[in-house]
Amino acid sequence: MSTTTETPAPRSTPSRRAPMGFLRKTALIGGVFYLITFASSIPAVFLLRPVLNNPNYILSAGADTRVVWGNVLDLVNALAAIGTAVALFPVVKRQSEALALGFVTTRLFEAAAIVVGVLSLLTVVTLRQPGATGAEAESLVVAGKSLVATYHWVFLLGPNVMAGLNALLLGTLMYKSGLVPRVIPAIGLIGAPLLLAVTIATIFGLTEHGSAWWVLAAPIFVWELSLGLYLAIKGFRPSPVTAGMVTIPTAHAHVGD
Repeated sequence: MSTTTETPAPRSTPSRRAPMGFLRKTALIGGVFYLITFASSIPAVFLLRPVLNNPNYILSAGADTRVVWGNVLDLVNALAAIGTAVALFPVVKRQSEALALGFVTTRLFEAAAIVVGVLSLLTVVTLRQPGATGAEAESLVVAGKSLVATYHWVFLLGPNVMAGLNALLLGTLMYKSGLVPRVIPAIGLIGAPLLLAVTIATIFGLTEHGSAWWVLAAPIFVWELSLGLYLAIKGFRPSPVTAGMVTIPTAHAHVGD
């Protein structure tokens, strides 16, 4: 009588997802931060309209909750702007550390300007007195208009002048390194001088913010949005800049019993 020996089936080991590499994680974080700047700054524009468009807001019944939320979103925008620079710096500095440091600096300046604007509008909310009359009301209106004017100037110098400089610095780094398709930074490099030109024209009173000339700022919008989407979805392209950098952490091999 023959005896059949059954071979036990090998134990199945649970599949493990490969850990995300440093470069992919860096691109993802940088891209997400760029997208957060859009998700926060665009709604803030609409939420802040009551205080920006009503010169007597400081005496009105107000829409303080709406305005406060708009300022919270502006703060998120400022922090996300810093996050884009901090996240991308370790990679782009390999192309040019001087330009990379310049990018971090302009991003910090932009964030600081946004925070100054936030403080200006929150001060309007704090000073608001619907029942004020006479000389007190007049002084409050002057104070409110001054604080709103500060916000408008901060907006020109921060998210506009600095955005143009950001595009020149990071656009140059991305174009030369090839970390993303060159058409993306090319849009930024074209849009940067256009944005700077229309902003400077507004500063000197040659045009007004929101006029038809401000369509020249559209390429900067496209540049930052396309960069954020590409980094978040695709990550960095192979580039000499990243040669030798760790892409996927080495997994430790486990020896079975």
